[in-house]
Formats: sequence, structure tokens, C-alpha cells
Amino acid sequence: MKVNILNRVVVVFVVSGVLLIGTSIPTNAQENQNKQQSKEQRKAAQQQSDQQQSAQKQANKQQRKQQAQPQQQPPQANQQKQQSQQQSQTAQRQADKQQRKQQAQAPQQQQQSQQTQAAQKQANKQQRQQQSQAAQTQADTQQRQQQTQAAQKQANKQQRQQQNQAAQTQADTQQRQQQAQAAQQSSSNGRQQRVDQQQQRETQYRQQLSEQRQLTQQRTSQLQQQRRMSQYRYQQQYLLRLQQLRLQEARSYNYNRNSYFYTASNYRYSRGGSYYETNQYGANLLRRAVNYGYEQGFRSGQADRQDRWNSSYQDSYAYQDANYGYSGYYVDQSDYNYYFREGFRRGYEDGYGSRYQYGRYSNGGYSILGSVLSSILNLESLR
Repeated sequence: MKVNILNRVVVVFVVSGVLLIGTSIPTNAQENQNKQQSKEQRKAAQQQSDQQQSAQKQANKQQRKQQAQPQQQPPQANQQKQQSQQQSQTAQRQADKQQRKQQAQAPQQQQQSQQTQAAQKQANKQQRQQQSQAAQTQADTQQRQQQTQAAQKQANKQQRQQQNQAAQTQADTQQRQQQAQAAQQSSSNGRQQRVDQQQQRETQYRQQLSEQRQLTQQRTSQLQQQRRMSQYRYQQQYLLRLQQLRLQEARSYNYNRNSYFYTASNYRYSRGGSYYETNQYGANLLRRAVNYGYEQGFRSGQADRQDRWNSSYQDSYAYQDANYGYSGYYVDQSDYNYYFREGFRRGYEDGYGSRYQYGRYSNGGYSILGSVLSSILNLESLR
């Protein structure tokens, strides 16, 4: 009861204080109010102060009355009061004991909570690891499946390639067999054709030889009359060597054992705007024609220079004949004559001018340079 009265007094003071503070703060609005309002406020404040004093007095009176009452209470009341206090203390001790027990259990509970959280985290971590492993396992499985599919595709591709290669090889083999058969047939036909062509060349060559004998006698008499003794001696050597080469070719030539008739054409050359084909035998003979021509031209040019005769390679008997080294084999006589004269003209210029612009001297003989020979023949390989 004493506590309640004190609380009421405190509340009255607080309210009074708040009212006093609220009325004591000057503002611009309060300054504009009239004096009547100020009087009313002071009056209300005075009334509140009186009420507070009256309440204080009543509270003090009540307190003194309560202080006097315990002295008049009987022993039974004191006993009850003590019992009540003991019960209150017992309850307080029980509450304190319960509080201490709860405080003692709090770290354990906190530890258990932490352990539970740690276990939960570990479980979550394991779950994530399991999920990650499952995802990795699935990815590995997919990758292996893709690799297996890719390997299968590659194996199928290689198999198709091998099948195609086998089919191509078989086709190539059949084609080569057919080509070999065709080549054999063509070779047989070509051999007979070359034999017929060779016989025609020999016939034409023999006919021309008889005509050349008459020309030889005329050229010999003419050189004697012109007293061109160096050119005369050269012509006699030319005729002698020409006859020796013809006899040598005639002894060694054999239709049945000559590989020329079985060898396919593998070179092409042009003359007079037309192209001609020949094999290795014909190409070698054309090279020999140019070299023979250069050698005989060089000697003929030397002879005219020694005779102090004007330069004229076309007037030479060897140039007009152009059959030195030819026996009617492998190429047409006209082709041989053409390339012999190409070499002769260049050799004559070097011999008459006592120089080596187109050829060289080696081992007692004259030969044309390889670059000049290639430019004259211009042979093209067909393979």
C-alpha cells in the first residue's frame, strides 16, 4: 500500500512538472496571446500545486499509519508473515537454483546447438559433394558415350575409306590390266607400223644416196678448179667418214633384236609449226645430228678460212648433204637433215671465226654446248 501511494505521488509530480514545463516555454504564438490566457494558466498551475501538496500530505499520513500498524498486530500475524517470508525466500531460492541450472545448461545447449549446426553443415557439405559426384559421374558417362559414338563414327569412316580404297585399288588394277592389254596390242600394232615406216625410210635413203654420188663428183671437180685445197681435203675426209659410219650402222642393225620397235614414244618436238613424237632412240639420234653438224661445220669453216674463201656455210657439200651419221633409222631423213644443218651453221661460224661461241673443243673433237643443244631441239617429255 505504501508503494502504491508513493507511485501515485511520483506520477502527480511528473504530470505537474510536464505541465509546468509546457506552460513555461515561450513561443512566438504565446507572446501573441492576451494576458487573460496567462492568468488562467497561472491559476490552473496553482490548483495543480495545491492538489499535489494535498496528495503528498495524504500519502505521508497513510505511511505513518501503516508504520504504526505492525506494532499492534498479534503474534499470529507475525508468524504468518514470517511463514510467508520463508515461502517467498524458498521460492526465491528455487527460482535462483532453476536459473543457475538453466545458466549451467546454457553452454551445453549452446555446444549442442553448435554441434547440431556443424553436423548440419557437414551433412549439407556431404550432400553437395554427393550431388557434385553424381553430376560428375553423369558428365563422365555422357562423355564416354560421346567418345564411344565418336570412335564408332571414326571406325565407320575408316571402314568406308578402306572399302573405297579397296574398290579403287581393284578398279586401278583392272584399269592397269586393260591398259597393259591395250598397250600390248598397241605395241604389237606400233611395232609393225614402225617396221613399215623404217623400211620406207631405208628405201628413200638408198634412192638419195645414188643422187648424192653425182653431186659429190661435181663438188669435187669444182673445188679443184677453184683451188680450194683445204676445203677439198675436208670434203674427202667427210665422204670417207660418212661411208665408214654407214657400214658400221648396217652391220649392227637388226630388226628382230632392236628395242626401238617395242619402245613407246616419250618425247615431242616441233619443226616448221608441226609437232612430232619419238622415243628415246629417236631423241638420241636427233641430239647426235646437232652435234655431228656442229663438228663438221667447224671443220668446214676452218677450211674456208685457210683457203681465204668468203664465208658461206650453205655452199659447203656437208651442209647440202646433211646425212652424216644417218642410216635411215629411227627418225625421218628430213628431220635429221634439219637438225644437222642447225648444228652445222653454228659450228661453221665458230670455225670460220676461230672462236667457241656455240661449242667447245675437247679430247680431239668439237661438240656443241648443252644449253645451245637444248634450245635447238626443245624436246618435251610426254611422261
